[in-house]
Amino acid sequence: MALLNILCYPDPRLHTVAKPVAQFDDKLRALVADMRETMYEAQGIGLAATQVNVHQRVVVIDTSEERNQATVLINPEITWASDERMKGEEGCLSVPGIYDGVERAVAVKVKAFDEHGQVREMEAEGILAVCIQHEMDHLLGKVFVEYLSPLKRNRIKTKFLKAQREDA
Repeated sequence: MALLNILCYPDPRLHTVAKPVAQFDDKLRALVADMRETMYEAQGIGLAATQVNVHQRVVVIDTSEERNQATVLINPEITWASDERMKGEEGCLSVPGIYDGVERAVAVKVKAFDEHGQVREMEAEGILAVCIQHEMDHLLGKVFVEYLSPLKRNRIKTKFLKAQREDA
């Protein structure tokens, strides 16, 4: 297993739309293992392949207290979302240190595959539902700051670009 480099906003590669996974092979399982390790090392609760510059529809999530119950969603589809919505604080491994309110469905149903190609369907609510929606946005090339006002988004972008220049 290896730690993967997490792309940082406003990297344009974060806006790449992920392609469906076609082969459930050892290469895919290695990617999932690396993503899981990367997510845990970065202290995140979710990671989409787009965030590590792999543009396939792969997500790993673990919202458990023990941090040992990772869920793998490959080619995920939300088949139902509740009409009830809630605004909650979100952060992102690709936008470190930034947290803001985003409105999401309170509950969702998802159909996906695991890393072995087995179909799984799950219902999620609360933080897990939010995390699924957040990570699936990444697969569509969308970062959570895009839900914020243009003013907030531009301030965040400017902050990160300045930090990148200072690091160079």
